[in-house]
Amino acid sequence: MQLAALRHRTESEDSFVVDPSHVRVRFHSAKNDVKKVIVHYCDNYLPLEQAKTCEMEKIGVGQCEDHWGITLEAPYHRLKYTFEVIGSDGTSVVVGDRAISSDVDKAIMEDGSYFKVPYCHEIDMVKTPEWVKHTVWYQIFPERFANGDKSNDPQGVKAWNPEDHPGREDFYGGDLQGVLDHLDYLKKLGVNGLYFCPIFKASSNHKYDTIDYLQVDPAFGDKDLFAKVVNEAHARGMKVMLDAVFNHLGDQSMQWQDVVKNGPSSRFASWFHINEYPVEPYRDPLKGEGSPKFDTFAFEKHMPKLNTANPKVQDFLLEIATYWVKYFDIDAWRLDVANEVDHHFWKKFHKAVTDIKSDFYIVGEVWHSAQPWLNGDEFTGVMNYPYTLQIEDHFFKHKLSAQELTSRLTDQLMKYRDATNAAMMNMLDSHDTARILTVANGDQDLALQALAFEFMQKGSPCIYYGTEMGMTGGNDPDCRKPMDWAKEDGPVWQRVHQLIDFRLQHDETFGKGRIKLHVTENGLIEVDREGNESIKAYFNTTDHPVEINCENTFSQDYENNQLAPKGFVVSVH
Repeated sequence: MQLAALRHRTESEDSFVVDPSHVRVRFHSAKNDVKKVIVHYCDNYLPLEQAKTCEMEKIGVGQCEDHWGITLEAPYHRLKYTFEVIGSDGTSVVVGDRAISSDVDKAIMEDGSYFKVPYCHEIDMVKTPEWVKHTVWYQIFPERFANGDKSNDPQGVKAWNPEDHPGREDFYGGDLQGVLDHLDYLKKLGVNGLYFCPIFKASSNHKYDTIDYLQVDPAFGDKDLFAKVVNEAHARGMKVMLDAVFNHLGDQSMQWQDVVKNGPSSRFASWFHINEYPVEPYRDPLKGEGSPKFDTFAFEKHMPKLNTANPKVQDFLLEIATYWVKYFDIDAWRLDVANEVDHHFWKKFHKAVTDIKSDFYIVGEVWHSAQPWLNGDEFTGVMNYPYTLQIEDHFFKHKLSAQELTSRLTDQLMKYRDATNAAMMNMLDSHDTARILTVANGDQDLALQALAFEFMQKGSPCIYYGTEMGMTGGNDPDCRKPMDWAKEDGPVWQRVHQLIDFRLQHDETFGKGRIKLHVTENGLIEVDREGNESIKAYFNTTDHPVEINCENTFSQDYENNQLAPKGFVVSVH
C-alpha cells in the first residue's frame, strides 16, 4: 500500500458539518491501491469501546487518486473519527490524527488516533443560498443586448448589425431599456437569473474602467430605469446579479485624476499602489519601458489598482457594495479580478452584504484553484473556469480523452465542500472568451452537446447572450457582437430552451444531488446524479455510433438505441 498517498484534513473540504448532527468526511488514496476504508467514530466524550464503524463509499476516481466519502452522524453535535484502511495487497493501517499506524487493534483504541470535530457549530457551517441551486443564469453584455432607447446612444454609434466584427472602441447603443423590453423574452427562454456586465459610469463600451460606481452610465439609462429592471425581473421570478470591479478604478475617475494632478500631496495618493512620481507617463514592461510607476490590472495603464488595505478605500467600496443591495434590491455581486484583492477586505465585504441579505450570492472571478476564498466568509462560489475549461479541452479541442476529462473533473469536485460545488457558476463562454459555436468550428450539434454536459454538472449554469441564437464570435472583442434578434424561436433557440427547461424541471437533483463521472466500457461519458430522483446522462464524444439501451427522457441524436457522435441521452428514474 502506498502510505504516502493516504490523506485527510480536518476542518476543510475533507471534513465539514452539513447540519448540527451530521459531518461529511472524505478520504483519499492512490488509484486502485486500497480495497476498503472503514471509519471508526463516536462522540468525543464517549469511550472508544462504544465507537461505531462504517464502510466508506468510493465516490470518485481522479487522475492519481481514489476518493472516498461518507456522512457520519453526530447525535451530540461532536465527533471523533479515524480511518482503518485495507490495501489491495492485504495490508491494513490506521490513518489517524497524529500518525499512520500498522498496529490496527492498538491504534483504534487510542484517542490520539482520532480526528476531532469539537462541536458542530451551525454558525461555522459553509452555507450557500438555496435559490442559487435552482437558477440558470443568462449573461448580458448591456451595450450589445438590445437598444431600447436611441435618445441615449453614444456619439458615433454604429448600426445594429449582428454580422459585424466589433472593434474595441465601437458602440452600438445597447441599454437598460433594451433589457426591460425583453424581460418577457428571457422569461420565455426559461432563464431565472440575469448576470449583468458592469452598468456603472465608465468611458469604455465594456464599463470595466469605472468612473463612478454610484451612477448608472448615461448611455445605459439612469437609476430609476435600473430599479424598474430589477423590480420587473423579480416580478418574473428572476434574480439580478451586478458585476463590480473593486481591484482597480478607471484612470478617468476623480480620485486618480487628483493623483495625476497633485502627485504625493493628493488626498487620494494612498488609495493606490504608487511606486514613483509623477505617475505619468506610464511605463509598460511589455514594451521594454522599465518598471511601472504604479500598479495596475495586468499592465493596463487605464486601470490603476486600488489599495484595499486602506480603511478609506474599504469604506468607499463597502458603501458601493451595500448601496446597490439596500436601495435596488440586487441579489448577487460578481467580482472582477477578485483574486488580486486581499482576503481581509473580502471578509468585510461578505459581512456587509450578507448582513443586509442573508442569502446574498457572491461570485469571484478566479481562474485557478480557489479554496482560500471559499470557506464561508468570503465568496459563495467562483466562476468555475478550472472545471469548464477542461470540458472545452475534451469536447472542442480534443486535448483530453474522455477518461482524462472525467478523472480531472472528479479531482476538481474534491477541492470544495458539497455546498460550495453546488454554488459554483459554470459557463462555457462569456464576454472574455470566444463563443462556443466558434470554438466548436461552427458545429452546432457539438456546441449543444457540450452545453448539455455543462447543464448536467453541479453548480449553477450560465449561458452567454446569443448562445440561444447560434451566434458566433472569436476572442474579445469579436465575442461581443450585437444580439441577433432575427433568430428568436429558431431551431437552435428551441433546443437551448428545452435544455434550460429540463434543468429546471429537475433542479432539486441537479442543484443538490450527488454526482459521479466515469467512462463506460464502450467509450461513453456517463454522468450519474442522485437526489430526489436518479438521473443518468450519456455523451458520445467518439467518432462512431454507440449502442445503448436506456429510457430516453431528453436527448440529441439518439434513435433506435444508437447514440450518434455529438449526441447525448438522459434518463430520469
